[in-house]
Amino acid sequence: MKILKVSPKESFNVELADIASDKSISHRCAIFSLFSDKCSSIKNYLRAEDTLSTLHIVSMLGAKIEDSGDVIKITPPESIKEPLGILDCGNAGTAIRLLLGFLCTCKGFFVLSGDKYLNSRPMKRVVEPLRDIGALIDGRCDGEFAPLCVRGNDRLEPFVYESKIASAQVKTAMILAALRAKNSSIYKEPILSRNHSEKMLSAMGADIKVQDGKILINPLKRKLKPLEIEVPNDPSSGFFFAVAAAITKDSKVRLKNILLNKTRIEAYKILEKMGADIEFIKTNSKYEDIGDIIIKYAPLKGVEICDNIAWLIDELPALSIAFAVARGKSIVKNAKELRVKESDRIATVVANLKKCGIKATEFEDGYEVEGGVLKSASINSYGDHRIAMSFAIAGLLKPMYIEDTQCINTSFPNFFELLSKITNVEIK
Repeated sequence: MKILKVSPKESFNVELADIASDKSISHRCAIFSLFSDKCSSIKNYLRAEDTLSTLHIVSMLGAKIEDSGDVIKITPPESIKEPLGILDCGNAGTAIRLLLGFLCTCKGFFVLSGDKYLNSRPMKRVVEPLRDIGALIDGRCDGEFAPLCVRGNDRLEPFVYESKIASAQVKTAMILAALRAKNSSIYKEPILSRNHSEKMLSAMGADIKVQDGKILINPLKRKLKPLEIEVPNDPSSGFFFAVAAAITKDSKVRLKNILLNKTRIEAYKILEKMGADIEFIKTNSKYEDIGDIIIKYAPLKGVEICDNIAWLIDELPALSIAFAVARGKSIVKNAKELRVKESDRIATVVANLKKCGIKATEFEDGYEVEGGVLKSASINSYGDHRIAMSFAIAGLLKPMYIEDTQCINTSFPNFFELLSKITNVEIK
């Protein structure tokens, strides 16, 4: 197993234009293209293991994929093809959960599976509400874990569903099912989760209305318009470098062409609340607001986070590195969702912070971090790309040795290249 060593260098002032493309939008582009009868054109599609798995699955379902290097074109089939083999989602929780919502409305038999980490993640949060409206889904432990088998039903029952959790994956799966239901459906969630699906599908011509915390989804009367989109850069991926600038004295980074959707930049707002100097510059809008983010170093202070957790759930491991060097205590609450990510991120963040000499306490739904001085440590990524990258950023202050970094390729293939622009990187 290769070990990544990251060690401090001098301060930096860089502009990063080649941050990984947005993973959430890339997954959706591939799957949503199947609702059209014309060719979709996608620029800047994320070429990472997770999103390439989704693209391959779309081809197994009968779509024609043309990749010129700059643009990926997806021509959907007249009808979804029953695949000859298992649809392998790799490590992509977004792919498997969204595909459940889509495939349960397609005639045919489909088997969805993934790697050992994905097949250990809970799926009933999507399976059960889909079963309630007539979807035929089975799997390990009564559908709690993949592999999952789907027998498609092209006319599901309409629903009024109130989710107990704010999850964009659950919401999107239900929206995709509702688009082919017998009548109009309503979806409710406790707070707004990532809303890419509603915005993208509406722009494609779907009849989706959002009002007072409710989403009204009317079934499709015709095929949707194809996508003509350039995927913006991922704010979640860019956030590692935002933290790097915020904790490294006299440093500055400008992140280019970043998605500025309010449900995706909450972590930047928290970092700003902690004292970092941050500027948002909107440059254009079509499907989403897009622009640049400039982050400059400043001494940080502790913060309490208990609201809008769904808007920053993926960035909390990186934020924890900022907590570790901030003045005072930082507390995260209402974040039990962290326990069902690629790893139990409450447990893995706390365990690794303790290795770095930082006092951290684990709660059922979050954790507390007392800011201090980082110490050099050997870090276990637990096969979780965000844990690996977060503690790589800690290496800007003290040498870090990180095990099992292959997982980074699932979401951010050029992470090492960009990291080497701001600090010393060695793979041993």
